[in-house]
Amino acid sequence: MSAAVLDAPEAEGHDVSPAEIAIGVIIGRTSEFFDFFVYAIASVLVFPGFFFPFVDPLTGTLYSFMVFALAFLARPVGSIAFMAIDRAYGRAAKLTIALFLLGGSTAAIAFLPGYRDVGPAAIALLALFRMGQGFALGGTWDGLASLLALNAPADRRGWYAMIPQLGAPLGLIVASLLFAFFTSTLPATDFLSWGWRFPFFVAFAINVVALFARLRLVVTPEFQRLYETRDLQPEKIARTLQREWRTIVIGALAPLASFALFHMVTVFPLSWVFLFTREAPTRFLVIEAVAAGLGVLAMILSGRLADRFGRRTLLGASAAIIAVFSGFAPQLLSLGEGGEIVFMATGFVLLGIAFGQSSGAVSANFASQHRYTGSAITTDLAWLFGAGFAPLVALWLSAHYGLLASGGYLLSGAVATLVALWLNSELARGD
Repeated sequence: MSAAVLDAPEAEGHDVSPAEIAIGVIIGRTSEFFDFFVYAIASVLVFPGFFFPFVDPLTGTLYSFMVFALAFLARPVGSIAFMAIDRAYGRAAKLTIALFLLGGSTAAIAFLPGYRDVGPAAIALLALFRMGQGFALGGTWDGLASLLALNAPADRRGWYAMIPQLGAPLGLIVASLLFAFFTSTLPATDFLSWGWRFPFFVAFAINVVALFARLRLVVTPEFQRLYETRDLQPEKIARTLQREWRTIVIGALAPLASFALFHMVTVFPLSWVFLFTREAPTRFLVIEAVAAGLGVLAMILSGRLADRFGRRTLLGASAAIIAVFSGFAPQLLSLGEGGEIVFMATGFVLLGIAFGQSSGAVSANFASQHRYTGSAITTDLAWLFGAGFAPLVALWLSAHYGLLASGGYLLSGAVATLVALWLNSELARGD
């Protein structure tokens, strides 16, 4: 689409540039992913022993990953509820409630007692606040990513599609280094008793800062006009599903290769190394942070490649490479530090290229009046099916059938992406 709206003089205020939108998107996504990774790291290092001390470490970690998945189940429900708030009270009210709920749920986890203190009630409270996180994430959809894509220059859409995805590796880098600091400076008993709680307080503070940064954009008259002229308004989810279900299904399947890989190189390897090697978590967290830095560079490269060769071409090629990667790469984790570094570095480079273009791969197919709501639903479903159960499935498969078996989950995501891209191409040709 044209960026003419950006060039037209405003009646008041200033013109809104894609760069301004990009800043808001990066701040918002980084804060959300920081929350996500703080919980994910704690679900490996802390929660199995703290909430599930009555089982062995492997089973405790599997139980922890079951609770981890609850957020992805609650997220679509949150989208339904917060879309109603958006229609009734506006986007600013929706964002304020959602981000305070997200930050509040995250901070509340920091105050939880362990199983040895209150028994099963501790697990119930953890599950409750985890669902609170997921429910709140359903309300953090502000439409800025869609607005950025619609206002990007025609020859740089791949570049601007990459920008929202930068929040994932940036959030991981900060969360990993923060946990690495506490695990390296505190005795194990102190870290497991109280040290792990501090990153959750930091997550709440970051959410508050991100809220004001995003509200500063969303509530301005210039942005309101852009939302209206681009028809990025909420509508009833039932209506969107009825009219756009085909696009939603394809859009949810298209990024599954990158979403499955997302957890295969972030949460799963940390659990494997922590459970099945004698390696200290601090060193692996640093490896993870450095590898995520490579992912940032690869993500930036994906923007250039997508503009040169096309987003769908890049997604298809990366899915095929991920399929090959799934056939041998997980075994690298059993080869010591060198194998871990190769696995993480290669995995994050692939993730950067694939995940960098996974957002809204087919969202242009939405009719304009359905794009805001349809994009939110598509994102929720993609995360649910592509990533929500990935750590649980990968760890269970690798523990029972070997590391190579965990690649089967990754392979299924790659196949789903290739099928979705083919279906999307066929539908476009038919239209």
